[in-house]
Amino acid sequence: MFVAGGALCLLAGYLVGTVAGPEKPERSVATVASFDSSSSTICLEGDSVKDERSVNDEGELCGLWKPAQGLTRTPTKGDKFRFVAMDTTGAGDADPLIKVIIYGNVIK
Repeated sequence: MFVAGGALCLLAGYLVGTVAGPEKPERSVATVASFDSSSSTICLEGDSVKDERSVNDEGELCGLWKPAQGLTRTPTKGDKFRFVAMDTTGAGDADPLIKVIIYGNVIK
């Protein structure tokens, strides 16, 4: 009886956490417009970046590339790229020269 009650409590907690918990960032897919390996700066283009806050005048989202752990293939122009972007503008401990950090990898 106690085990069933505990299992029910765990299930209820899981459901509440997934439904009412914090939003997870949505991963988007874009096309690599350019990549500078010396600075790890990547620029992405396409429909999935047009609504991002830090898009430049050319319609590209550029930022510091932080590859997802594990699968790391160097991006080249034209590659499809799955990413999550984080705008660090105004963050207290952020590097003032780096405004956007882009986490992700090339899609095969």
